[in-house]
Amino acid sequence: MSTTLISAPAHNLIGGEWRNSRGGETYEKRDPWHPSRVTGVYQASTAEDAKTAIDAADTALADWRALPAPTRASFFLRAADAIEVRVERIAQDMTAEMGKPLRESRLEAARAAVMLRYSAGEAHRSAGEVYEPSVPNQMLYTRRRPVGVVGLITPWNFPAVIPVWKLAPALIYGNTAVLKLSYEAPRTGLHVAECFAEAGLPAGVLNVLTGAGSTVGAELVRNPQVRAISFTGSVAVGNSVRDNATTRNCRVQLELGGHNPLVVMADAELDRAVEAAFAGAFWSAGQKCTATRRIFAHEAVYDAFREKLLARIEAGKVGDPADPVTEIGPVVNERALEEVLGAIERGKNEGGVVATGGVRASDEAYLVAPTVFEDVADDAFLSREEVFGPVTSLYRFSTLDDVLARANAVDFGLSAAMFTRDLHTVHRFANELQAGILHVNSQTAGADVHVPFGGLKGSAWGPHEQGRAAIEFYTETVTVYQDSPLTSPD
Repeated sequence: MSTTLISAPAHNLIGGEWRNSRGGETYEKRDPWHPSRVTGVYQASTAEDAKTAIDAADTALADWRALPAPTRASFFLRAADAIEVRVERIAQDMTAEMGKPLRESRLEAARAAVMLRYSAGEAHRSAGEVYEPSVPNQMLYTRRRPVGVVGLITPWNFPAVIPVWKLAPALIYGNTAVLKLSYEAPRTGLHVAECFAEAGLPAGVLNVLTGAGSTVGAELVRNPQVRAISFTGSVAVGNSVRDNATTRNCRVQLELGGHNPLVVMADAELDRAVEAAFAGAFWSAGQKCTATRRIFAHEAVYDAFREKLLARIEAGKVGDPADPVTEIGPVVNERALEEVLGAIERGKNEGGVVATGGVRASDEAYLVAPTVFEDVADDAFLSREEVFGPVTSLYRFSTLDDVLARANAVDFGLSAAMFTRDLHTVHRFANELQAGILHVNSQTAGADVHVPFGGLKGSAWGPHEQGRAAIEFYTETVTVYQDSPLTSPD
């Protein structure tokens, strides 16, 4: 296959202008389905670029926070219109740069516009509370005020919606932002920046950079002008962000990994459970923090569930992500491929048995066959650690007490699902499963825009994202005691 080069490098958005990196360096992004194909050329931004973007955000802050919230919302509505016009283009670019099947990319691109419209509605919601005072002639109330300049560090696996679900609440509440896009999927995020530029967003309110986290992200973390950092990514990097930023009293919000269980009770509707397990484990090639990593099937239905799941995997459409019928495409890059294949080998070496998959499925593409392990010990690597790819493990259990204890016996607590028709079992699951997002009779992945998103234990740090919960991170609360003067002015 010949190499296709996109010759014109994309630019950073700083202070309302599209700019090259000060260092003059760029980098290429390649298609994970056709690694010989270059999908784009991007700015390898430096710490100086990040400082310039932070200064631009700081300069824009006073005027932006002074705008009435409905005026700020008007830019969101115009940006949402612009996204909707280019949904197909965004989806095609997303699929080309990070390998997400086109059917999912289209849904994600459209969802970004929905998020903007939801956040625009915050302009007409409460930004404080009024209390009864304890003394006469006093007004007692709280105000929500913007934090200031915020740094947003986003991952490649949801390159449209995660940038939007961070920047939308940040901006609507009156903050300004510097958004550092993922190294692996910058084109998709730049579409969002372009749509805000088309909407006429004032210069410096949103600044967008591409490049390595070790330069751009590090400057956001250490720069004292940045008052809050919201990060989604790996546990190791997230913990480093937290440790370094909190030493200077910077707010930090982390969304990290998951090792999410799906529990199939004896009374479950097996066909629905199988579809949920397949989608949760293998859509987006398993590259979701909410993906299904562990499947627990009751001993009474284990064999029937196993047979149905393997048949569903056999019937699944694996291959070119640009084909609208494809359900499972490649992982994002060669390093991810090597890590997933290495984890599969480790799983085998620790006694796990591969029921299906376990191999690279293409000579060229970074494609891993959907993989199911059995006979994995509860203390084995696959039972304890997240493998960010199309790999899941199937376990047998006998009692509800047993499966709840095993589901909780990991450091993560992001999402979980249970299939059952028993109300008592649902209540126990809702009360005892240690995860921030619980699904009953649906897959572990998925999140609505108007409700909180976030995990427990090692999966998160700080307030949750999305919905009204976002106000807790992007604003600070002040209490105002307003006493009336004893005498009127002349």
